Amino acid sequence: MSWGTELWDQFDSLDKHTQWGIDFLERYAKFVKERIEIEQNYAKQLRNLVKKYCPKRSSKDEEPRFTSCVAFFNILNELNDYAGQREVVAEEMAHRVYGELMRYAHDLKTERKMHLQEGRKAQQYLDMCWKQMDNSKKKFERECREAEKAQQSYERLDNDTNATKADVEKAKQQLNLRTHMADENKNEYAAQLQNFNGEQHKHFYVVIPQIYKQLQEMDERRTIKLSECYRGFADSERKVIPIISKCLEGMILAAKSVDERRDSQMVVDSFKSGFEPPGDFPFEDYSQHIYRTISDGTISASKQESGKMDAKTTVGKAKGKLWLFGKKPKGPALEDFSHLPPEQRRKKLQQRIDELNRELQKESDQKDALNKMKDVYEKNPQMGDPGSLQPKLAETMNNIDRLRMEIHKNEAWLSEVEGKTGGRGDRRHSSDINHLVTQGRESPEGSYTDDANQEVRGPPQQHGHHSEFDDEFEDDDPLPAIGHCKAIYPFDGHNEGTLAMKEGEVLYIIEEDKGDGWTRARRQNGEEGYVPTSYIDVTLEKNSKGAAGGEVCSLGISIKVDHTLKVLRPWLTEWLYPFTQPTFA
Repeated sequence: MSWGTELWDQFDSLDKHTQWGIDFLERYAKFVKERIEIEQNYAKQLRNLVKKYCPKRSSKDEEPRFTSCVAFFNILNELNDYAGQREVVAEEMAHRVYGELMRYAHDLKTERKMHLQEGRKAQQYLDMCWKQMDNSKKKFERECREAEKAQQSYERLDNDTNATKADVEKAKQQLNLRTHMADENKNEYAAQLQNFNGEQHKHFYVVIPQIYKQLQEMDERRTIKLSECYRGFADSERKVIPIISKCLEGMILAAKSVDERRDSQMVVDSFKSGFEPPGDFPFEDYSQHIYRTISDGTISASKQESGKMDAKTTVGKAKGKLWLFGKKPKGPALEDFSHLPPEQRRKKLQQRIDELNRELQKESDQKDALNKMKDVYEKNPQMGDPGSLQPKLAETMNNIDRLRMEIHKNEAWLSEVEGKTGGRGDRRHSSDINHLVTQGRESPEGSYTDDANQEVRGPPQQHGHHSEFDDEFEDDDPLPAIGHCKAIYPFDGHNEGTLAMKEGEVLYIIEEDKGDGWTRARRQNGEEGYVPTSYIDVTLEKNSKGAAGGEVCSLGISIKVDHTLKVLRPWLTEWLYPFTQPTFA
């Protein structure tokens, strides 16, 4: 259906309709713009939400990677990708829909303005033709009336007998003039009428239908463009549905990856200290003084008092060690992580060794690259001076040596920790190897027993059985040397009971390592103390007398020496290295 044939007289109505169409197009464009702003704000808020809840890890202390936390972090990553897809939707709508609508609306306004101007111009031309025709018609009508008046005047004078011949002739000439002018105006009016009818026919059957056709095509193109934009609006959303579906699937997979058993195991791995539960508290018999008699003797009473005092001391020490399972005392972080429990110390040392190995590999690769470059410079001097690489090579070699020393030192600390943690597990099975006393086994109470099943691990405790040996030990000579050692690394010996040493210093060994990572040594000036076994190179003298007190002939002397060590070692254990709890034979 054509507007030109059906709406030939509705130019003003079509003008309003086409304006409404453009207004509707711009209104839809405004709707798309607001939708784009919503998508952009939504994506921005989602990204801010993800950023707010993303883990803030520290390079020095990372959070435990529980499966529930990892799943949540993966969900955040998927949500971040989802926000990115919302941004894609906004960009697609802005480019394909909103931008296209705004450009088309501008073109549509220009085209509509041109067509309407053509229609108005055609109407103005038709109106001008009608005015010319109307003017010629009125002039023809006026000349006809003048000719009629001239004819009546002529007839009146011609019939009047009193009129002169000159008056009659003049009236006749006037009639002829008016008649001639009426004929000319008649011809002009006819021509103007014919011209107007032609222009009017052309206007309503050619010009206006053509203009209306163009307006109709323009309006139909506007409708088609709206349809395309509606489709593009939906396609912008549909294109990202597969990726959004993958994001949602990723969230579901993250939820399925949560493993409560693994999280429980990670809790154990993260907080396991490597310590063992404390032993039983000894029974304190406060009723002894009730049954004491005068006939007990001074020696017996002194033994009981000594035993009572030692029991209290032992209980106090046992209570003092309960901090290992309660609040941990805060102290400065040490280079060897000795302030940490054994298991956590082992993990930290292993992490540091791995980092040092990676740095060492980088330095080694750099050294190889510098050597290759040096070879190229030596073969082709024009490319560079080989000597210019020497400072960098020296620096790299120094770094390699430093890293190797650091690795060796940390590996020694790691071996020390692994030896302690491993020694706690199998000390019961290897005690006959670690203890140099070959004729039996000593119980934690200081008594001597031949039953291996009666051995109880735990901090050595003092009891009243050793009081008779205390005075003798005070008068004894120092323990004999069973070997010597050379310090591989320096040791500051800040803790009480330890012995500071310098790198390369030679010391006497008076008691070898019992599996706790410490060796008892003595300087030439008689100063004694414990040093880390991993810091020294030990050389034992197999035929040395009284090696660790285990190669003596007399059983009584063996008990005396071993028991004397038993008296001292709880004190050393208390102050020397509370985390490791070394067990002495």
